[in-house]
Formats: sequence, structure tokens, C-alpha cells
Amino acid sequence: MNPIAAAPDAAASQLSPSDTNLMGTAQAAATQTQFISFAIGDDQYGVDIMAVREIKGWSDITHLPKQPDYVRGVLNLRGVIVPIVDLRCRFGQGLTEATPLHIVIIVQIGGRQVGLIGDRVLDIVSVDKGQIQPVPRTAQGASTDFLSGLVTHDNTMIALIDLPNLLAAHDGDDAERPAGEPNSTIPAQKN
Repeated sequence: MNPIAAAPDAAASQLSPSDTNLMGTAQAAATQTQFISFAIGDDQYGVDIMAVREIKGWSDITHLPKQPDYVRGVLNLRGVIVPIVDLRCRFGQGLTEATPLHIVIIVQIGGRQVGLIGDRVLDIVSVDKGQIQPVPRTAQGASTDFLSGLVTHDNTMIALIDLPNLLAAHDGDDAERPAGEPNSTIPAQKN
């Protein structure tokens, strides 16, 4: 018998039941994904929890000239200038009339932070990656380009936001350039 071939079996036979439970837990975690769910009107959206840096209440922002409607301005967050994106507007549903009850979800996209305006945070949701369904492509509309998938949780459909695509410019000369690059619509962050 080859001693090298027998080694994996010997190692496996030395595992205790708690070790095999830990291995099963690690495998289950690898197939799970978590996201923060939040509301915009009656619709629910989710962003990858690993991209979320913080959630804060609405505060005054500084408006910048010649920005698209969905870029509401910038916020100075502990010395970092963070562009604030109005998701309702970005999804073609008009401007958010922001009140102190609204929230800003600060997310990391690439090497910079961006704030997303939402109505309210709902929950932290954990689902199997296999439960995420593709977004139906019934028409070529920019609003579906911002979504990476759909998931049903507690009988509610949650649209998962594709953060890098959310900031990609889809019109004019910037069509192939991510926002934040030269000639883009979102101001670059200064560190």
C-alpha cells in the first residue's frame, strides 16, 4: 500500500465530529452571501454587506455644479469627500425629497467611498448564492443594468444592486468609462 495515498484517509479518520461540523459550517459559509436590505418607496434593494462601510442618517450635503441629477452633492466624512447618489433618481423614479428620516449607506466601490440615499434600512439578509436569480432582460433599459440579481426572502423580492455598474456612465462620451475616471460624472475622491 502506498503510504502517501493512505495519508488523507488517516487524516480524515482522526477528525473529531466537531471538526467535521466546522468543515461543514465553512462549506456552508462559502455558499452563503449577506447583504444589507433597504427600502426606496415600496421597493426593496440590497447591497453586499462586505461593501458597506457605515450607515448614517441624512445630513446636509454640498451641491456641486454640472453634475447629473442623481449626484446630489458631496459629504465630508471625517476628511474624505464622499459623493452622494440618489438611488431613486438613478433608477428613473424622480428625486428623493430627503428628510432627517432618510439614510445614507456608505459603500466602498473600487478604491473610493460613495453614499447611497435610501428611505430606510430593513435588515441584514443571508441567502444561499444559488437562490439569487438573474434579472430578466425584457428590454434594454439602463435601470436593469444597475442590478446584479434578484432574491426572494420572506416572500419579498429584493433587487441586488451591482455597485460598480451603478456608477458607470451610460451616455455620451463616458459610455465605456467608469464614473470617477477622467471626464466622468462623479467627482473623484481626494485622500
